[in-house]
Amino acid sequence: MDLEKILPENGPPIKEVFKYIEKYKNDLIVIKYGGNVFIDRNIFNNFITDISLLNKLGLSIVVVHGGGPRIKRELEKFNIQSKFIGGLRVTDEKIISIVEKVLIEFNEDIVSSLKKIKSNAISINTKENNIIEVVPEKPELGFVGVPNKIDVDIIKDLVKKNIIPIISPLGLGDNNQTYNINGDTTAGAIAKSLKSRRLLLMTNVKGVLDKEKKLIEEISSSEILEMIKNETITEGMIPKINTCLDAVNNGVTAVGIIDGREKHSILFEIFSDKGSGTLIRK
Repeated sequence: MDLEKILPENGPPIKEVFKYIEKYKNDLIVIKYGGNVFIDRNIFNNFITDISLLNKLGLSIVVVHGGGPRIKRELEKFNIQSKFIGGLRVTDEKIISIVEKVLIEFNEDIVSSLKKIKSNAISINTKENNIIEVVPEKPELGFVGVPNKIDVDIIKDLVKKNIIPIISPLGLGDNNQTYNINGDTTAGAIAKSLKSRRLLLMTNVKGVLDKEKKLIEEISSSEILEMIKNETITEGMIPKINTCLDAVNNGVTAVGIIDGREKHSILFEIFSDKGSGTLIRK
């Protein structure tokens, strides 16, 4: 394969790419792309290009997407006010049908964008190939679920055929009722079930920052817990960090929090010595 032809000019050095293709060729990588980064179409297209490139280089990747801002926009159209408990949207019957519709449309957008550039991808959501069984998170949240069981065989089978599974953060509970799931929680549960080599959480921050707001390139679980204790890590970042810690303590080799707004941040994280963002290990 002529790497020079397919790698972007402003991507990682070719020498390093060669080395890491070898390193990751038998491993699974789960990538969660946060809804907050998705609104900008240029960022979306950059993401699609990078995912397609990983696929063409023979890496086994699974994509989980978010969709919060799109959901918010759609609910505003109907004048529906959202209420949040502990960062999770209270979801009644009307809201869940809107959430499901928005996430599935978005899911199909990703699949068709990848197919347009000759990468085979497939939708996985509550209407097509559902793989996530959920239990309700808390009664007061309504139709918000926690993954209880994940059908990893479907994912492994697709990946073996070089097809990229694109997974919505939705699952089915009793009586085939649809539940909304936090995107990071979904990605973490899938990465744990697959015992993936990497879980990458793409978001709209540079990674984990220290007290001086400088990026920490690599950190262990115990150091992170210390940072939560001394309040270096606060608020919105805590649930994300808990997903990371849960993953590395349950069979995922390492988790990266990377900035989806940076061009080719996925490629730099996977194919360069320096990486991008923060790498969290056990």
